[in-house]
Amino acid sequence: MNALLALRLALRDLRGGLAGLRLLAICLFLGVMALAGVGSLSSAIVSGLDGQGQAILGGDLQVEIVQRPATPAELAAFRAEGALSHVTRMRAMAARLDGAESVLVELKGVDQAYPLYGVLRLQPGALAARPSGREVAIGPELAERLAVRVGDSIRIGEATMRVIGLIAEEPDRVGQGFTFGSTALVDRAGLDATGLVQPGSLYTSAYRLKLPAATNPEAAAKRLQARFPEAGFDIDDRSNSAPGVRRFIERLGQFLTLVGLTALVVAGIGVGNGVTSWLDSKRGTIATLKLLGATSRTIFLCYFIQIGIVALGGIVVGLAVGALAPWLVALVAGDALPVPPRLALYPIPLAVSAAYGLLIAVTFALLPLARARTVPAASLFRGSLEKPRRPGLLLLLAIAAAAGLIAALAIATAREPGFAAMFIAAALGLLVLLTALGGAIRWIAARLPRPGSPLLRLALANLHRPAAQTGKLVVALGLGLTLFTTLAVIETNLSGEIRTTVPAKAPSFFMLDIPVAEVGRFQALAARAAPNGELVTIPSLRGSVVAVKDQRVSEMATIPEGAWFLRGDRGLTYARTLPEGSRIVAGKWWPADYAGPPLVSLDVNAARAAGLTVGDTIAVSILGREIEARIASLREINWDTMGFNFVIVFAPGALEHAPHSYMATIAMPEAQERAFSRAISNAFPTVSVIRVKDVVSTVAGILDQLSVAIRAAASVAVLAGIAVLVGALAASRRARTYDSVMLKLLGATRARILAAQALEFAALALIVSVIAFALGTGAGWYVVTKIFDFDWAPDWTVVVATLASGALVTLLLGLLGSLPALAARPARALRAL
Repeated sequence: MNALLALRLALRDLRGGLAGLRLLAICLFLGVMALAGVGSLSSAIVSGLDGQGQAILGGDLQVEIVQRPATPAELAAFRAEGALSHVTRMRAMAARLDGAESVLVELKGVDQAYPLYGVLRLQPGALAARPSGREVAIGPELAERLAVRVGDSIRIGEATMRVIGLIAEEPDRVGQGFTFGSTALVDRAGLDATGLVQPGSLYTSAYRLKLPAATNPEAAAKRLQARFPEAGFDIDDRSNSAPGVRRFIERLGQFLTLVGLTALVVAGIGVGNGVTSWLDSKRGTIATLKLLGATSRTIFLCYFIQIGIVALGGIVVGLAVGALAPWLVALVAGDALPVPPRLALYPIPLAVSAAYGLLIAVTFALLPLARARTVPAASLFRGSLEKPRRPGLLLLLAIAAAAGLIAALAIATAREPGFAAMFIAAALGLLVLLTALGGAIRWIAARLPRPGSPLLRLALANLHRPAAQTGKLVVALGLGLTLFTTLAVIETNLSGEIRTTVPAKAPSFFMLDIPVAEVGRFQALAARAAPNGELVTIPSLRGSVVAVKDQRVSEMATIPEGAWFLRGDRGLTYARTLPEGSRIVAGKWWPADYAGPPLVSLDVNAARAAGLTVGDTIAVSILGREIEARIASLREINWDTMGFNFVIVFAPGALEHAPHSYMATIAMPEAQERAFSRAISNAFPTVSVIRVKDVVSTVAGILDQLSVAIRAAASVAVLAGIAVLVGALAASRRARTYDSVMLKLLGATRARILAAQALEFAALALIVSVIAFALGTGAGWYVVTKIFDFDWAPDWTVVVATLASGALVTLLLGLLGSLPALAARPARALRAL
């Protein structure tokens, strides 16, 4: 009966409008929208990867072999599993025939079976459907860089190739991972004509398999690994077609989801403030209902139903907007995405977001509801100065249970539960700290000597008077300014990463695939083309770590976190002297004339991640031959030099006779770069020349996309922080209106009242800004150094300016929120109080 009566009262009361509950709906809408949008977009991209896994990978199964083709026995085993396609990938230089311009490209040599899945499509106007012999299909951006059209010829390696079309669709582009150049597609005969595939050249042979429908790709991969355990295969199946892209999307999605959850928790405080303000406006109604015989339970249910209806409305709208995120992002920035998202409704992220919204609403609305339920009717008519009763144990347990469910849901759905737990603990710690800070400010303000100036005395009294909202304002300001500071730290670090990536003495070019027999001629030409250049040459090989301390890498259940050098193939070199930019931290370097069993020097961080130390053994497979070496030393590497830094460096004697090539770096004045690149490309067509500034530009583009994603998610959190501030002001409007009216009756002008409130907000903003700077800097440091693994290089001028701007904005919002109280007419206000 009580429930039905409460429902009738709730629906009747809602007929008067939702003016008091708008903040509740807005806060829940912002938080749920952020979570649903991030979750839906992440699911859409990952689903796109799964749905196009075969086309992205190029087959059901891909076997990659570095710096060599498959042996006849391996080819026979591949063909026994299914239809086979062979693709060779490598970096090369594409140049105009007049030698005026040369550009780094990703050269791809394919056979007639390519592609096994998906479609290779050229733009309209192509001379043929696919290249044959000395023909090439190139990406549109490469045609623009070289200023060539369909039908023109370009030089790749030692061959002159005719451009037969511009690539419109390359199905396996995403599966290639990070690339520096546009694609140049040739067939096997065209690849042979370039003369680029030589012993020691850096290239990858990819064998794609189209398996029978009944064949399990994982089982086929295990069969091939078991039959050729020492071949150094890197095998992927269609379920993991682009592991790097998937890992990046999942991690970014996890981070943005936690940012969205933070926004929702912040919004939850706004929910609490909004409900408090709304219930305060209902004091007369509650008192009347109690005097007419309504029980506390009926009143609680009545307003709980109203809050539930409005909360559900905000959540549903937030889910609807968030669910449209994949469509909106695909429409606005579809070309920037690594893979087209699969546009659909994803119920799991929507359900999780809805659960978060409901739990947040319950957690933050129960306490003000309970206070309204327990306040006696007589006190409601006396005013708002009487302290509310403490909520009962049962209600506190319900609030704690709802908060616990929020934390459990966040941890259970996280890709990295430990990080999610740490994030939640930090957010909870921030709320506790800001709440304690608000209480401390009230306590200190009440005990400070009373200033002689009436204006200062009034501002100080505003901080600790009965019904003062100091605690809520501190929480609102602290959350908003901490978010501003954290965002500024992350943003400036992303920009700083580009600046610090290019040190003052960075090389101008990287050069790859220099034939061993041509090193002397190359050095002589470089000396003539750049007389003042600083040239460094170093031998280069590729190999994969197959065992550490007698344990096979393939048999490890999981690769240790940070031991990335155990995945796939790695760059290797040998050296007589310690490389520049390295420092021995354990063991010792070998003599320059060393001649003995194989020794290696290992990067100290990689070694620690893999649990290795001096004296342990490591086995490396190079071109199918396995070399076991003892770790002689551990090095600390300065990766910021932008020179050639190798995790694994061999001692002389182990690798000299293996097929390999040389790499080189050279630093020179920028004015000489164009002429140098042209001279090297013309004289050494098989050498790849990579301009450092082009690399930095590519990395900058990726960081810019990351920055946009962070700004989009963080902006929702900032909006939620502003909503919290508005809610705190709304919750104190009754008390501020009363104070303003009394002061006006005593002769105070509006200007003086506003000035006192400005001093109050300025003092709070100054105190909270100091705390927010420390907290935001710490949070930003963790995100930058631990999540994104970037160097710590914020621009403190921008960070401080952003914090000051945020404090000024919140100060202005506070003053604007006080204007309705100042505008209240004494007679009308006194009748309403």
